[in-house]
Amino acid sequence: MSATIAVHAAQSSRDPSNEKASGGSDVVVWLSPLQTLASRPVASAHPPYRLMQKDKQFIPHLLIVPTGTNVEFPNADPFFHNVFSLFNGKRFDLGLYESGSSRSVKFDRDGVSYIFCNIHPEMGAVVLALSTPFYGVSGPDGAVVIHGVPQGSYHLNVWSERAKPLEPGDFPREIQVTTTPTNLGAIQMKAAESVRGNHKNKFGEAYRDMPGKPY
Repeated sequence: MSATIAVHAAQSSRDPSNEKASGGSDVVVWLSPLQTLASRPVASAHPPYRLMQKDKQFIPHLLIVPTGTNVEFPNADPFFHNVFSLFNGKRFDLGLYESGSSRSVKFDRDGVSYIFCNIHPEMGAVVLALSTPFYGVSGPDGAVVIHGVPQGSYHLNVWSERAKPLEPGDFPREIQVTTTPTNLGAIQMKAAESVRGNHKNKFGEAYRDMPGKPY
């Protein structure tokens, strides 16, 4: 299955024909089966899922994991971090932990979790837990491909940190996958502000600058 993501700057029009579209990179598209599949792809061995803290960044910025997966949060910086998430995905607070140590979280429900550090406001990442193996992430040109999708009915879902569907009711929507290649054409989205832009610390307060802090 393939599609192309187009992100438009305009917020109000359902008709994108007269709007300038930009490449829709880093948009996650996934298919949730609406029936029991005769066969599912065999999951290949995967190294431990990690969201590393290095140079005051989370690496990678976007991590997609199977629902029920444990994700490790190793601290590779020479100072403390305090990783937390208080949004609608997995809510947790790992507390302060030092360089060279690690904590882990089990992402046991589907959905998006925005990850932050309570010390460094510039740090932010996303963990997306999915209970389906049929997903893809769009490239710089907006193209996305999902391989090995069996024939059947699916809910089509999309998510982006910086864009949303043109209309709230656009997704999820039902599609049919047949034995012939399925091309969904252009998926139209509109630019939106990232949750990371104005996030607060774990106490719901603005971050405070601490002059002279060694980290």
